[in-house]
Amino acid sequence: MEIYPNARSILRKKIRKQRRKLSEAEAQIKARKLSRLIAASRIFQKSRNIAFYLTNDGEIDLLPLIKLAWKQKKRCYLPVLGLSHSRSLWFLPYTPTTKLYRNSFGINEPKHKRHTRQFKVQSLDLVFMPLVAFDQQGNRLGMGGGFYDRTLAFLHNRRQWRKPCLIGTAFSFQQVNKLETRVWDVPLHGVVTDQEFRVFSDID
Repeated sequence: MEIYPNARSILRKKIRKQRRKLSEAEAQIKARKLSRLIAASRIFQKSRNIAFYLTNDGEIDLLPLIKLAWKQKKRCYLPVLGLSHSRSLWFLPYTPTTKLYRNSFGINEPKHKRHTRQFKVQSLDLVFMPLVAFDQQGNRLGMGGGFYDRTLAFLHNRRQWRKPCLIGTAFSFQQVNKLETRVWDVPLHGVVTDQEFRVFSDID
């Protein structure tokens, strides 16, 4: 079915509930499958600065992929809230020794202070983006806060593709037929699920 604005909240509740129904064992099996698909991709292999996220609310877990990235000496980053009043995301380094704390949404992020230096999103090669739903055209439905869309809004002014490459990550059941887009939505270059790596635009 097609998804329109008045149905967005219903869709969010439905898929979030479906994610949380997965057993820990099932979720980890799917996370490892997703990790293997990404690890075999050219975009991951050539990327050096990569933004991940830490799982929350039943999202597919990227920790197996993060551990692989550390092993391969890639520079890993996590999104951070609260460093400005713009309601945009900042990105800070994430290493095995990074201290974490829970932000106002209950999501773990690196500890920081007001003067902490951020890593510019334009300098990232690859950003893995959590989502609630996605469609066959690369449109993404998030949690509704708009943090990623505001942070990546500069991509609307690009006449040709440049980094960062935006890859959504999800369980395969999070796909819907069609999402109605809004002017501020930033489309994905690809989506990886536990079953496939689907590309919507050139990422090489």
